[in-house]
Amino acid sequence: MPSDRVKKAAKAKGPAKAKAAPSSKAKPEDEAALGEEEGEEAAETDGTPMMSANASAANLEALANLSKKVEKELSVSDQGRSCTGVLACHPQSRDVHISSFTLLYYGHDLLVDADLELNFGRRYGLLGPNGCGKSTLLKALAARDVPIPAHIDTYLLDREIAASDDTALEAVMAVDEEKTRLEVEAEALAAMEMTDEVEHRLNDVYERLEALDSDLVEVRAASILHGLGFTKEMQRKKTREFSGGWRMRIALARALFIDPTMLLLDEPTNHLDLEACVWLEEHLKKFKRILLMVSHSQDFLNGVCTNIVHMQKKKLVYYSGNYDQYVQTRAELEENQMKKYKWEQEQISHMKEYIARFGHGSAKLARQAQSKEKTLAKMVRGGLTDKVEGERVVRIRFENVGKLPPPVLQFVDVAFGYSPDKVLYTNVDLGVDLDSRVAIVGPNGAGKSTLLKLMVGNLEPLDGMVKRHNHLRIGQYHQHLTELLDPELTPLEYMLKEFGRELGEEKMRSVIGRFGITGQTQTLPIKNLSDGLKSRVVFAWLAHRTPHMLLLDEPTNHLDIETIDSLARAINEWDGGLVLVSHDFRLIGQVANEIWEVGHGAVTKWQGDIQSYKAHLKATHEALGNRKDMR
Repeated sequence: MPSDRVKKAAKAKGPAKAKAAPSSKAKPEDEAALGEEEGEEAAETDGTPMMSANASAANLEALANLSKKVEKELSVSDQGRSCTGVLACHPQSRDVHISSFTLLYYGHDLLVDADLELNFGRRYGLLGPNGCGKSTLLKALAARDVPIPAHIDTYLLDREIAASDDTALEAVMAVDEEKTRLEVEAEALAAMEMTDEVEHRLNDVYERLEALDSDLVEVRAASILHGLGFTKEMQRKKTREFSGGWRMRIALARALFIDPTMLLLDEPTNHLDLEACVWLEEHLKKFKRILLMVSHSQDFLNGVCTNIVHMQKKKLVYYSGNYDQYVQTRAELEENQMKKYKWEQEQISHMKEYIARFGHGSAKLARQAQSKEKTLAKMVRGGLTDKVEGERVVRIRFENVGKLPPPVLQFVDVAFGYSPDKVLYTNVDLGVDLDSRVAIVGPNGAGKSTLLKLMVGNLEPLDGMVKRHNHLRIGQYHQHLTELLDPELTPLEYMLKEFGRELGEEKMRSVIGRFGITGQTQTLPIKNLSDGLKSRVVFAWLAHRTPHMLLLDEPTNHLDIETIDSLARAINEWDGGLVLVSHDFRLIGQVANEIWEVGHGAVTKWQGDIQSYKAHLKATHEALGNRKDMR
């Protein structure tokens, strides 16, 4: 039955009156600095006149224009991207269904005549190899390059919040544009015939307006920021005082605060520590609208997703369940497909052999041959089963380096801080040898990356010493290395420039080919490669330096799941040492046999595996959530 407020709206056919705006201190000029809050003022009405059909249409047009304005400000437009599609659902549906969906990027087909279907209340994980077009698909949806129903607002998170004088808390609560859009939509809905779909949508709009206008709006924004690792002091800092990684967290908090109808997330766990990943997983598994996200973390996909969408052979293939269920279902389907393919091929072979042997024999045999020929033609007309073709597997490999006698890398009573009055840790006595597989965990700011810099010698301790073997070669990976690549060079040119041309072009092609940089990709300018392919170029460069020890700081950012698994296999088959900082629970579980926890002024060994550490983080979050002073 329609709710009282929907009945009232249907009877009055008047605009929805919003409550007073939340008490945000953001000034208009500050909103402009954020680059996302330059929206039109809400139209003032007294709520008395009846809305005509033309007025309703005008409101719907205004709603669509507002949506386009928001998307333009989010900079999701790209001249190299083009797509076509047909809306295949009711204009007031809460689902998104687009048929004949074709997506191109600089003339390259990413999807051809695909079917996009996203249902309200479902949480989708978007999978596919690096470079297949996952991020491009998200941007196309956010830019409304295809006909998405006007009332479905989208929010794409793929970049950090703009640096401004707004505090982190103010930036999250700066939602005037979103409120205006919802008010316009409420007016349009109230003027329509009150069908079930209109009623559901109007209820949803009112709930979101109430959430944005609630007296608890600041509490809700602060709670989201706290879950993502912001202390109360940090929440009051200006956004321009944060690094890019922390501003990305603010952007994520704002996306969660707005709570759009369709939330599009591109690698949301990048820049998060393990603790924030656990919080985000728990938060997103309660998301009740449409969620479509790209993530390289199998553990995260398992915890959040109700469905998986696989970009495969320029189509979108759908699976029910989380990532593990997808893997199992896909394996079973491909096994059955292969059995059917083999059976069909055997039948075809037998029939062709019979036709060739007896087609010109006696009248009886000739008739039987003709019958089999008709059966064969019917099979072909009905469509034969395709052979299962596995996706190209990246085979990362690190050259074995032999032995170095221990101690290879040793911390002796080390203390470090960026200033004497702010010491990160003291009395660190730990060592890493070539048989070590160490994962470093702890909250952002505790000093995980700093510990790696001490190991490689980029920083010196305040006290104690770091001893390194004289012949030790260290290979260090961090997420900003891709920025140091020459964007104008191709991967092949870059590697030849870095290591000389004595290997020869063909040998170097083979070297980078092991990292999934093959064919035309080897000769494309690096600036035209996806972030995942750029990361592979860095790994090829790193491996070719034949280090004894790898220090990997967030190596999985931008890599697809198959490449991460290949990286894990390569590490496990290699005879060098490893120190890993990662937010990917599964990768840590695959390669680490020792966990160091950084925090509370010390570096200590965790007594357990990574799953026990995750359980500890969950228990801590639950305990904090039950404390009244943290609500």
